[in-house]
Amino acid sequence: EIDDAFSVQALPGIGWRVGIHIAAPGLGIVPGSPLDAVARERLSTVYMPGNKITMLPDALVERYTLSAGRDCPAVSLYLTVTPELEIAGHESRLEIVPVAANLRHHEIEPLFNDETLASGLPEFRFRDELKLLWQLACACEGRRGKPSAVQGINDYTFAIDGDPAEPASCRVTISERKRGSPLDKLVAELMIVANSTWGGLLAEKGIAAIYRAQTAGKVRMTTSPLPHEGLGVAQYAWSSSPLRRYVDLVNQWQLIAHLQDLTPHFGGKGKTSNDALFAAMRDFDLTYAAYAEFQRGMERYWCLRWLQQAQLAEIEATVRRESLVKLDHLPLLLRVPSLPELAPGQRVRLAIESMDELTLDIGCRYQETLAA
Repeated sequence: EIDDAFSVQALPGIGWRVGIHIAAPGLGIVPGSPLDAVARERLSTVYMPGNKITMLPDALVERYTLSAGRDCPAVSLYLTVTPELEIAGHESRLEIVPVAANLRHHEIEPLFNDETLASGLPEFRFRDELKLLWQLACACEGRRGKPSAVQGINDYTFAIDGDPAEPASCRVTISERKRGSPLDKLVAELMIVANSTWGGLLAEKGIAAIYRAQTAGKVRMTTSPLPHEGLGVAQYAWSSSPLRRYVDLVNQWQLIAHLQDLTPHFGGKGKTSNDALFAAMRDFDLTYAAYAEFQRGMERYWCLRWLQQAQLAEIEATVRRESLVKLDHLPLLLRVPSLPELAPGQRVRLAIESMDELTLDIGCRYQETLAA
């Protein structure tokens, strides 16, 4: 499910033309069709350790995913970027794009990271393009005044070796990766540019869409183009993951209708909403939250299996607040009633006393405070 790709073209005397290309399943799925019914029922790809259930059927994902070496249909946003990294203009279009390469985090990050950017990047394919996109991302982030990539938080990848239906026979490996790398910022910032630009375009044309807004500290889905204060943008319409989220597919249909000068399926021009759009938004919101809760529960279960597999009697952790701690190297938060009053960020060692795979509870007892 590769949703997005980038391109860079030098414009002599002007700057650059930067392309943000999003997979276009909205060109092949008709609203109300059997394929739409499948996506409408699932509403999102579901992720779990060692597996996922895609929103769209495998054959359709294969047809529209942006795989290397193929010419793929895409909804493209082209930015005209000045030498000062200002965005001087933008243009949206439907087109076929040739995908030159798929870049993988584990392959690129050893070559393209904070240290290599500071000391001088080594030679590798697309080095100059990635550096320019990162510089543009930094400039956009600075103009918004908000961070696009969360710092100080880790991502965790689970690998399950064996049949998950027989968990006792499985071996679980949990890999840890810090967020906030230059690659994270590059992708996150350009997706913010695409989602905010296309949200603004749909609002300007009076075409109904689903927005993700944040006002007064509360994040919610809405059919009104309200600001997203956390991102520092005037409006934000999820449009960059149409293979994985139904809201993005709905917004892509609306955007395609505008680009083809057709009547939008969800509310015509000048009509800001309708019952079908509200229903899709409500169902997605509820289902997306349920999927996230399911994923957290599955991750917690496999964390317990990892602890049993490692046969640990004690573990180190970091205090988050009051009696809440985060265990080292695991996406696992838990309360430790015996924890003394300690400042957030303080390191502690805990004794592991009990685990329950049914309730997903883990009992730990405070042992000692560690040096800073």
